[in-house]
Formats: sequence, structure tokens, C-alpha cells
Amino acid sequence: MLVLPAELTNLQATALLQQLGEQLRSQSEGDVAVDASALERFDSSVLALLLQLRRDALALSKTFSVKGLPSRLRDLAGLYGVAELLTPNAG
Repeated sequence: MLVLPAELTNLQATALLQQLGEQLRSQSEGDVAVDASALERFDSSVLALLLQLRRDALALSKTFSVKGLPSRLRDLAGLYGVAELLTPNAG
């Protein structure tokens, strides 16, 4: 499982995306899950990071889901029209 930190803003997003992308590619499992339950302070860059991880997972023929999505992030994803892309059955 890929784990997001308590704080994820534009300042951390690029480095974290690279780190999580490497973890994703090294996973042998076909299911990629991201644990977002620790997120407390974030901006919209977290959505860009999650969507890129989703694209990377699907390119590797893996499924993708996000667990523990904070309600504020779920609302933000809904506002941007991408909430359905963060569910296990999206693809």
C-alpha cells in the first residue's frame, strides 16, 4: 500500500510522486491502493498526484483505489469531477 503523509501541498508533490511512482512500479501485486487517511493539510496538488498514480497503475495493468479519503478531499475531487476516478472499479 502506498501511504500519503499528513501534509501534501505543491511543495512536496513532485518529490512524493517520484517516490510513490517507484514504489508502484516495484509492486508485484495487481492492486494498487493508496492510503490517504493521514492527510490533514493539503491542496489540490494531491488530486494531480493521485490521478498520475492512477494513470501509472493502469498503464501497468493494475487496478487503483484510494482508501481513507478525507471528506474535504472527497469534496474537492467531486468539485473537479474526478471523484469516480479514485474508486476501485474506475478504469
